[in-house]
Amino acid sequence: MSSNLVEPLKSAENSGLAVSKRKPVKLLIWDLDNTLWEGTLLEDASVRLHERIRETLAVLDQRGILHSIASKNDHETAMSKLRELGLDEYFLYPQVNWNSKAANIREIVTSINIGMDAVAFIDDQPFEREEVRHSLQDVLVLDASELPGLIEREEFIPPFITDDSARRRHMYRADIERKKAEDVFIGPQEEFLASLKMKFTMTRAQEGDLQRAEELTVRTHQLNTTGYTYSYEELDEFRRSQDHLLFVASLVDKFGDYGKIGLVLVEKGAEVWTVKLLLMSCRVMSRGVGTILMNHILMLARDAGVRLRAEFRSNGKNRMMLITYKFGGFKEVEKAGDLIVFEHDLERIQPHPAWVDLVL
Repeated sequence: MSSNLVEPLKSAENSGLAVSKRKPVKLLIWDLDNTLWEGTLLEDASVRLHERIRETLAVLDQRGILHSIASKNDHETAMSKLRELGLDEYFLYPQVNWNSKAANIREIVTSINIGMDAVAFIDDQPFEREEVRHSLQDVLVLDASELPGLIEREEFIPPFITDDSARRRHMYRADIERKKAEDVFIGPQEEFLASLKMKFTMTRAQEGDLQRAEELTVRTHQLNTTGYTYSYEELDEFRRSQDHLLFVASLVDKFGDYGKIGLVLVEKGAEVWTVKLLLMSCRVMSRGVGTILMNHILMLARDAGVRLRAEFRSNGKNRMMLITYKFGGFKEVEKAGDLIVFEHDLERIQPHPAWVDLVL
């Protein structure tokens, strides 16, 4: 086993290096008038798309970059035009109203649940750009004149393009339908979850899973126990190592496929196993899958007759995972700087949620 697996790859933030490079864009928010199309819709209904807009939307969509809209416009008129142009399905949680662009961007980002530093906004109006730049300093603000070279910009070329990347918009669309169903459901939460007919699969990682596994370590911040980032090559060595367990998890329900949404890395010692990384997509936070991920590792450790420890390191966004460990029966046994080591007694293991069909 090569020595570079002792420590994960360090991000620029963790390494202390002063790096100006922006994080990859995960969400591009569009203005409409004189940005997505030429002209002002309320003055001329025959507006035309700017050159290469269809190509730009399609290419970024295939890369897993999401799209939305923040436009001062009449909502029904604008959405009708987007439907007429065959583009409405690209845009998630569009905010077409007369509110400030910054307020609309906040609304979109909250709905999609990503960080502001992964968002770009493009608009032809200097006033609107400056308002967003002043109010939301982490957002990448672009002039509409920069559209021609947009897909060649480094921020819009993610380091990983996987099968899940190409389906990301469709996964979010399915999430929207789930949310609508949940909002109108009358009855206990458990009954609604049971109605989804969820099937959760957790398996040892295969070579074909590694690109998505690498992507998960880079993209997932909130539901991530340590924030450790591993390269494809490192993950492949873990996959083949006798001293490690690497699991990937996926979820489907009646609305569709969530894709690969979880990753667990366990370091196996003779007497003690250590969970080096446990992460989940934010889209499955309320589905109980964290308990399933954790319980499977607990049972494996118990059956192997070893003690189980787990590392937690704060990244400023993952407090939910600290709470998950504590409520899951883990007790703090060591602390060194921002690293906390927990241990579980393996005596009280919660049953996995009854509303999920588990496949191992």
